[in-house]
Amino acid sequence: MEYVNNHIHTTYSFSPYTPAEAVRKAVEAGLATCGIMDHDSIGGAREFVEEGKRVGIRTTVGMETRVSLKGTFLERKLVNNPDQKGVAYVALHGVPHQKIEYLNEVFAPYRAERNRRNEAMSAKIDALIKPFGMSFDFGMDVLPHTMYDRGGTVTERTLCSALAHKLIGKFGKGAALLGALEELGVRPDGKVKGYLEDARNPYYEYDLLGVLKSGLVGKFYIDADGECMSATDFISLGKKIGAISAYAYLGDVGDSVTGDKKRQEFEDSYLDELILWLKKTGFRAVTYMPSRNTLEQTARIRALCKENGLFEISGEDINSPRQSFICKNLELPQFRHLIPATYALIGHERAATRDKGQGTRDSEQLKGAGNREQGTGIVCHSERSEESPSLKAEPWAEKGMFSAEAVRAMPDLEERIAYFEKIGRK
Repeated sequence: MEYVNNHIHTTYSFSPYTPAEAVRKAVEAGLATCGIMDHDSIGGAREFVEEGKRVGIRTTVGMETRVSLKGTFLERKLVNNPDQKGVAYVALHGVPHQKIEYLNEVFAPYRAERNRRNEAMSAKIDALIKPFGMSFDFGMDVLPHTMYDRGGTVTERTLCSALAHKLIGKFGKGAALLGALEELGVRPDGKVKGYLEDARNPYYEYDLLGVLKSGLVGKFYIDADGECMSATDFISLGKKIGAISAYAYLGDVGDSVTGDKKRQEFEDSYLDELILWLKKTGFRAVTYMPSRNTLEQTARIRALCKENGLFEISGEDINSPRQSFICKNLELPQFRHLIPATYALIGHERAATRDKGQGTRDSEQLKGAGNREQGTGIVCHSERSEESPSLKAEPWAEKGMFSAEAVRAMPDLEERIAYFEKIGRK
């Protein structure tokens, strides 16, 4: 069984693991491939790739962000973001390696804008815990413990982590802390309450973080605005750098499959219309977590992706030591296609990456991929962005799975997946 995971967070956004540690954990868990996916940052990608080479595991690099849906039919809807309407989580997968630093520079002002909001939210947290005789300062309690100065991002989860650390320092672990949470209006129950009653729990701080993330964020959250680019600019950026733009499907939560989600409605009531909009806007893929949804939900998203020619990418969102890197659902027949799809993603990234001396090798690999009777292959051509004519794809980006020439040579997505899978497996 080849287990894959394309959505592993690191310390460059929020995670217990540095990029190198994440790769080693992936190997220890038994993954065949692993992918880095941090919020608004791809700063850890080089370390991730180099460690993958060192320990001998295939890697893929990407970045997760949020886009504004203003001006679309989604601007007043709760899409896949539990905290805010009209803002959606999206991802760039398979980023060519020569564009890693460029992509991180593009998002530097967005990270800075996000920190202005983080500082304002920290002030609200400070007001919430002041009755306990405590204070909370973004510059002192949060920022020094992040990778922001190295191109990383500070997220709401980072704020909750810093708050969890301070609460444990004040109240210890156990009954007193649970009493403080009660005063804050946070009431964990079931197994989570049991975790917080156990002072010997090795994951105590992460379990407390999860409780704060689900129960307290609503009290200090401030809507994101300037830190979110538009969906069309996001698509144009993906085309420019030769990456695969993906929408992250969340799905309504009823009886939570994983037991850590509250009941909430997201995209399912208008999913058909959403998928059509994604296709029209220029998204290339949908990424989803097979373990986070019901089989009925995943069957529906799979059928809609197939119907609309959208690439399916699998990824289990890893940001806590309690989480397994392995998704057992990949053993089910209905999800096995996500394994060759991952190798195709790696193949796309490999083909679009222009390391020294690689161009000749890729040209040989790609030769004859198109109309074999006429001997046409995949060649380099420029592609004009439909959304933003000023942003044009680099010539080498045409070697990717969704380049104009690749699509012209192999219109059928399944054929392209099979072709790039071979490159990924090599």
